[in-house]
Amino acid sequence: MAKKGPKKPDRRGQGGTSKGKPTRSGGSGGASARGPKPATPPSASPTAKHAPTKQELAGQEALKELRRKIDRIDMRLVRLLNDRASLVVEVGKSKRNTGAPIYAPHREAEVLAKALKANTGPLPDRAVEGVFRELMSGSFAIEQPLRIGYLGPPGSFSHAAAMAHFGSSVSFEDLREIRGVFTEVRRGHVDYGLVPIENSTHGGVAEALDAFLETAGEVTIYAEVQLAVHLALLANCQPSQIRRVHAKPEASAQCRTWLATQYPQAEVLAAASSSRAAMTAAEECKLAESIGAEPGSAAVGPSLAGELYGLRVLFADIEDNPNNVTRFFVISRHRAMRSGEDKTSIMFKTADKPGALMEVLKVFADAGINLAHIDKRPSGRHNWEYTFFLDIVGHREDAELASALDEVERHCKELSVLGSYPRSRRIL
Repeated sequence: MAKKGPKKPDRRGQGGTSKGKPTRSGGSGGASARGPKPATPPSASPTAKHAPTKQELAGQEALKELRRKIDRIDMRLVRLLNDRASLVVEVGKSKRNTGAPIYAPHREAEVLAKALKANTGPLPDRAVEGVFRELMSGSFAIEQPLRIGYLGPPGSFSHAAAMAHFGSSVSFEDLREIRGVFTEVRRGHVDYGLVPIENSTHGGVAEALDAFLETAGEVTIYAEVQLAVHLALLANCQPSQIRRVHAKPEASAQCRTWLATQYPQAEVLAAASSSRAAMTAAEECKLAESIGAEPGSAAVGPSLAGELYGLRVLFADIEDNPNNVTRFFVISRHRAMRSGEDKTSIMFKTADKPGALMEVLKVFADAGINLAHIDKRPSGRHNWEYTFFLDIVGHREDAELASALDEVERHCKELSVLGSYPRSRRIL
């Protein structure tokens, strides 16, 4: 009868345990008393490495070759980018000599259109556009550093739109009011300003329309930006712990159904901005932790606000309308040149007579000119007197539109062209 060898140790546990119990490591009857353990065959070890097959070796070598090709392309890209940058330097010198603005939205539209037309994949257009926007942002920094004013604090949707449009190589100045953006552009303290003008769910932004009333002729609309509005629930606690939700009223309205369904007992507190909501939630969470209490504060806002103020995204895309978009204007002291795909914005007050507004609209209809948007605001001078805002398809220098504007002026008490600018065709 064959003699039995030493019993193999139980390997089901970890750290010298079997079924959660510690094994004896010394003393009589321990492992040391029984002598050395037999070597485990390689095939029995869950971590044993096997020799790579020919197919695996071939796959590894193919992967290395692909990476070598990518490295060679990367080096070519760097050389080409710097060749382009050298030309940008010359462009900057020419612009400074002639006094031309550094940022030219018609040229930006042209560059992006050519790049997207040349794109045959597999990169999606959005990725190509992102690369070129950052490339142009770097070009601004080479030609002349730009300062962009936006409605702050940092982390707001205006901040996100400014970064998406201008890239990360420019300087951003957070300004506390929309009027402040207009003021700083008018005074030349910032090169350009970005302000929200309309939301697809809640309509026109009254503060921006009023600011145009106050600064007509001093600033002009230079470009148009569309940003998809995606809201997130931001917090540094578990979802089940949330008792308070800080949100800008417009933001909480945009996810009212989601909040009512997921957090019907939570108190929704109004904040001056999405950024302020995130700041307050972060401060309250820190305070709760410092006194040993359970944190329970959250904020509704863009994920950018969470990144800036140290909050985690608990739930993304909580907006009730997934197609919610905010439109922004870039304002400047310069006029934008024609791009071939333009809009013109005007504001006017009609004569105080029946059918006056219809007469204005009929001029555009008779000329075959499309109106993209109409809004109104109280004039601020007399009760029940209104200023109307129109977005018109076309550039003020187009012959048909120029003629129509001349005729429209005869039906108005006042008329101001707020700007002609490249029409935004894509949502960032």
